[in-house]
Amino acid sequence: MRIEILGSGGALTTPRVGCQCPVCVEARAKGVPYSRSGPSTFVHGPDLLIDTPEEIKDQLNRSQVTSIGACIYSHWHPDHTAGRRVWESANADPTHYPPRHRSTDIYLPEQVAQDFRTWLGSWEQYAYMQHLGLVNVIELSDGDTVTLNGTTIRPFRLAEDYVYAFLLEAGGQRVLIAPDELNGWVPPDFVQGVDLAIIPMGLAEFHPLTGERLFTENHPLMQREATYVETLEMVRQLKAGRVIMTHIEETTQMGYDDLLTLEDRLRADGFNITFAYDTMMIEV
Repeated sequence: MRIEILGSGGALTTPRVGCQCPVCVEARAKGVPYSRSGPSTFVHGPDLLIDTPEEIKDQLNRSQVTSIGACIYSHWHPDHTAGRRVWESANADPTHYPPRHRSTDIYLPEQVAQDFRTWLGSWEQYAYMQHLGLVNVIELSDGDTVTLNGTTIRPFRLAEDYVYAFLLEAGGQRVLIAPDELNGWVPPDFVQGVDLAIIPMGLAEFHPLTGERLFTENHPLMQREATYVETLEMVRQLKAGRVIMTHIEETTQMGYDDLLTLEDRLRADGFNITFAYDTMMIEV
């Protein structure tokens, strides 16, 4: 497996619109890897796309992706789903009649399928694209696995039980991809010791380098989101061979160079952690 980080940002990407903080100014001037678009990952081999943020068309156009075998969604939040119209761009045939559309399999874990019927009109839009022949929606029950080109994908719920992570297994290698929402999670036995874990960084209540408070004390987000410090404890429990942290929010107030410095500090403390950036390619 080769894994490509299409987008390493979070709900608030870098740069934010109109923001003149040093991190956003630098990101506008320098682009990738200082700029970060919405959260999405592609796994080469099974050719599996995980999530479609608003920027997914641009992410795919700049990527090394040449063929998408299937897409799976982790949860319904718009920073992970709002680019779903990508299938019209990717699969529609505008010049022939009858049209010769392509179709992509879209896998929806059980709770994601239910939430798509409730939030943001996702179900209606996918029903429309399926009617056109652009996608084939496949609902999964909890416990189901999917096998694509020799790679087995096992979706499983996290502690916030509307969101799923994915355990991928192929050729004796195990990879955990948890796109978001680790709040309250304790890594279960079946994912401990994976070769690679790709997980969200968590919200930085305090700046990881300077210690400056970034969120108001007792901010309600700290009850709903895993913090960076809490995520480090999950990394200890996970005992993965290597960890990539992604879903890096603009509110963390760290540019690419700052994150390289933080990597060095973490390695000195015994953590094998690398921070993701857009276009990053990871060999498993």
